[in-house]
Amino acid sequence: MSTTSGADTGVDESGGSGDEPVSVTDAAVEQAVSLMEQEGMDIERAGVRLYVQQGGCAGLSYGMRFEHEPEEDDAVVTHGDLRVFVDPASLRYIEGSVFDYEAGLQAQGFHVENPNVVSECGCGESFRT
Repeated sequence: MSTTSGADTGVDESGGSGDEPVSVTDAAVEQAVSLMEQEGMDIERAGVRLYVQQGGCAGLSYGMRFEHEPEEDDAVVTHGDLRVFVDPASLRYIEGSVFDYEAGLQAQGFHVENPNVVSECGCGESFRT
């Protein structure tokens, strides 16, 4: 599955930006592209892999890493200059989520706003759907 969005990387008030499997905010695009460029990655091919893994006190946790290219069966979502890769197994847990970057006094980093979560652990690092 492959989804492409044009130059519009904004997310509306409800958190979604259409029928894409994962939405991405402008802040996440800007920060991820900047970090990938610092690493010398080709942003035309490379992207952020967003995945779900077993672990944490609630059962599942998110993982993110930069990759040079997607796997054959990945959903590839393009937002501005950023490509997000999601494998089919992870997609069922995070479909409809918003990938965001937040920089504040108490926290800084990428995070996932997932409408499928029914409970989270106290630290916010793991979840259950």
